Amino acid sequence: MPKTSARLLALLSLLQARRDWPGALLAERLDISPRTLRRDVDRLRELGYPVVAFKGPDGGYRLDAGSELPPLLFDDEQAVALAIALQIATTTGAGIEEAAARALTTVRQVMPARLRRRIDTLQVTAVEQPVTRPDPQVDGGVLMALGATVHAREVLRFDYTPAPPPGEEDEAVEASPRRVQPHHLVTWGGRWYLVAWDVDREDWRTFRADRIIPRTPTGPRFTPRELPGGDVAAFMVSRFRGSDGSGQWPCRGEVILALPAAAVSRYTREGTVEELGPDRCRLVLSSWSWAALASAVGRFDADIEVVGPDELRDAFATLARRYARAAGRDAARRRS
Repeated sequence: MPKTSARLLALLSLLQARRDWPGALLAERLDISPRTLRRDVDRLRELGYPVVAFKGPDGGYRLDAGSELPPLLFDDEQAVALAIALQIATTTGAGIEEAAARALTTVRQVMPARLRRRIDTLQVTAVEQPVTRPDPQVDGGVLMALGATVHAREVLRFDYTPAPPPGEEDEAVEASPRRVQPHHLVTWGGRWYLVAWDVDREDWRTFRADRIIPRTPTGPRFTPRELPGGDVAAFMVSRFRGSDGSGQWPCRGEVILALPAAAVSRYTREGTVEELGPDRCRLVLSSWSWAALASAVGRFDADIEVVGPDELRDAFATLARRYARAAGRDAARRRS
């Protein structure tokens, strides 16, 4: 029979693994008698763990919520996951940054040396954006490998599969070898990205972590470069907006809508709305492309007068032809 301390740790681990444990099954898993199980449960209660007994045909135990936080037991994967989550929490802007940093320090102090080394190599920058799509799954080993190279400032080699064009499957895109200087591991809109200097293309690139297959060994150490925009948050904003690094949208236009300013401003987050009359307003809006900008304006159910520029007028004309063709095909199908 294992020593008492070892049995208590094993019992606590099992109680954390599932909500309800029949007493007979719990005793069988620990290879102890029901009487010894009852004594061990009492010892856990004395240590502050709220283990409650429940009645029924089998009878058993569950680890319940208590008024105080007792010592917790984590396996290696849980400890690493907790440390990663706390690192992200320190940059969320949710008002818990200081508490998360203190919790991370506490968790790290009681970790075995092998886990502390793994955690110390993972430096994460979290950039908050609304999540509008399912989060792709990223292998934890890949994140640890990327984080280690960022921490060590070592050239990374990997195979990368870019996102396929719309309407095509991933199998239609071949992986290509890359050689980069990794600078930041970033979360953005529910996805993980590696921000790196592409050695062969001599330019900054962002790579989705779920499409990276790291190669070994890593390359030589490098001297970090300064990111365009000054920091990783500004860099990510400019890249996802398709701009030149200034953080501004590349396409900006002005229109007059036959709607009250109050009605338009409720649905305009980044644009400016100016009242021109009871049922007329000026809207200045930006987007990543002229077609996207024209579509954003077109969602308002009102007459539109384009002030400028000409690229926006051309985009409206292109969309008009496209919509007219679509309407014509639908009308033909209904007639047939």
